[in-house]
Amino acid sequence: MSATQILILIAVYFSVLILISYFTGKEDSNDAFFKANKSAPWYLVAFGMIGASLSGVTFISVPGAVETKQFGYLQVVFGYFFGYLAIAYVLLPIYYKLNLTSIYTYLRDRFGNTSYKTGSVAFLISRIVGASFRLFLVAKVLQLLVFDQYGIPFSITVIITVLLIWLYTFKGGIKTIIFTDTLQTLFMLISVVVTIFFLANALELHSISDVYNNVTSNAMSKVFFFDDVNDAQYFIKSFLSGMFITITMTGLDQDMMQKNLTCRNIKEAQKNMLSFSVVLIFVNILFLVLGLLLTQYAIQNNITARKDDLFPTIAMLPDIGFATSAFFILGLIAAAYSSADSALTSLTTSFCIDIIELDKKPEANRKRIRKQAHAFISALLVVVIIIFDALFKDVSVIWELFKAAGYTYGPLLGLFAFGIFTKENLKDKYVWIIALVAPIFSYFINEYSVELLNGYQIGFEILIINGLLTFLGLILIRRKQH
Repeated sequence: MSATQILILIAVYFSVLILISYFTGKEDSNDAFFKANKSAPWYLVAFGMIGASLSGVTFISVPGAVETKQFGYLQVVFGYFFGYLAIAYVLLPIYYKLNLTSIYTYLRDRFGNTSYKTGSVAFLISRIVGASFRLFLVAKVLQLLVFDQYGIPFSITVIITVLLIWLYTFKGGIKTIIFTDTLQTLFMLISVVVTIFFLANALELHSISDVYNNVTSNAMSKVFFFDDVNDAQYFIKSFLSGMFITITMTGLDQDMMQKNLTCRNIKEAQKNMLSFSVVLIFVNILFLVLGLLLTQYAIQNNITARKDDLFPTIAMLPDIGFATSAFFILGLIAAAYSSADSALTSLTTSFCIDIIELDKKPEANRKRIRKQAHAFISALLVVVIIIFDALFKDVSVIWELFKAAGYTYGPLLGLFAFGIFTKENLKDKYVWIIALVAPIFSYFINEYSVELLNGYQIGFEILIINGLLTFLGLILIRRKQH
């Protein structure tokens, strides 16, 4: 595909999203923006959440990592499933019982205002980092495929990328996103299937059984790693990390929970969560199969691209065909924007509800303030992405994303766990200190784990360590019972 054809495709795609926004954003109220009037069908929420949870990071980085990490990522995915069970039967009942708009309001009711602000700030930092990583990856691909050919600098690419999200979310918010995410998830899955079909034919695999035999007989399809406890991919470490990543990055994340809180009641929200968690396993298997076939195709055709460059490079080869290239672009954009648009909305929600306390503002000004906050968060994402461009040049983004999440989500894990599993009260004014110190200690433990722990390499479980340190720190500032 030429750069001009890609631009036309992007323009048509976003025209459809803006059209959806026009119809779903007619009710321009804060209640519709934040909670979709609690009327969203659970099955649409579940399907749309697939795209939101995977994002452009999964779309690019998971296939690109197969050559070096085999199917080890699936161990993390199995952990996801049990994390979703915990969300469905532990966290969702709390959120629905309290009728929350922002889930961090729970911390205010449980501990006090400092805990509440600490939790919401931890989320804002976490989600800004996560959303920026995701958008950074997609902006880099669009820069390579399109904007470099027109001499447009990366900073302008980033502004255009974020501006398009702002354009179709600034009125309808979460109500719009439920429908656009459904469409975007569909495009993403079609893109993966179409690419697998092309690669299978190119590798002379003419049936599903041929593909299955090819995958299962290849050393890259190794799933379970039990040999070396010091290995970052050791099964127990990966499984537990996946479980706690899900609990924190979904269950304690305003972004993902905001979608669940749009369902009519707790039963529908739980049906959404359970069905979504099962489908997500099979979708991730598809991405890993895609990665294996991409790697085989690259080796067979002497293509040197690896990691995050693998999928984009092959998808845009002249001999891969217009349809496959077009669906790759659609899938990439859909995967990126299905997570980024909801991130922008949830960041706006948390900033409005938790930080500036919109409910205390004059009612006549609330809609205007919400729109200003939406624009401010959009500009902030642009700045952070440009900073990432200066810092990260050669990374497999999904691993960096989870590494960052281990430090930023850890305090949330510790705070919510302490609130749910103990009856203790806290000296609320000291909570922010614990939330700051725990990640710092976690960082040094991670950096020197090989020396301190007899060769043990810490992987995703840094999140668990961080949460545990936060929990232990909170014990030190508990309020004595009289």
